[in-house]
Amino acid sequence: MTIQNRLFELQDKEYAAFQSKLIPTLAKDKIIGVRIPAARKLAMQVIKDGLANAFLKDLPHVFYDENILHSLLISEIKDYSECIRQVDVFLPYVDNWAVCDIIAPKVFKKNRQELIGKIKEWSSARQTYTCRFGLGILMCHYLDQDFVEEYLEIPALVQSDDYYVKMMVAWFFATALSKQWDAALPYLIKNRLDPWTHNKTIQKARESFRITKEQKIYLKELKR
Repeated sequence: MTIQNRLFELQDKEYAAFQSKLIPTLAKDKIIGVRIPAARKLAMQVIKDGLANAFLKDLPHVFYDENILHSLLISEIKDYSECIRQVDVFLPYVDNWAVCDIIAPKVFKKNRQELIGKIKEWSSARQTYTCRFGLGILMCHYLDQDFVEEYLEIPALVQSDDYYVKMMVAWFFATALSKQWDAALPYLIKNRLDPWTHNKTIQKARESFRITKEQKIYLKELKR
């Protein structure tokens, strides 16, 4: 039985319809409808069966769910250099935000010093989802104990009119406000972001439970 057949065995048509509404850029017939917990379980089985390498080489995939599975398999690669190589091979095939955002290699946590260089490379890419991926990894790994103020310049310098890139920049700065308020706030005060991203950052920050009531009131006054 092929991996694609295994995915169809896990099909949930109601979930496929739900996913289709969340990913309007993707054709409905490209979504099988495999729920993420089931996809994660399948990924571990594929690794156990020794089928991961062959599947990772089988690009491009036909279905969205195959790309989700591909992302989950990459996330389990333990060798940092091999993981980076596989990410770079796969990113050009990523065509939607959901596949992009689920790529979360565990090995990145132990290689943050090396990783920041790749993040700068990905974030400066013209390709929508390569750029979004770089910004997402920056947000996940560098706003806590490894935070350096200069890292805020990486998303601030991104120039893109693409909705999915701008939304990630807004998400990044909203998260930065919740974790590194003093460092992130000047980017709004000084109007470092374009008006749409500026206002979306404020909106998302004001929706956060990690932002105080007083901070939310202040942010509202900064809307453009």
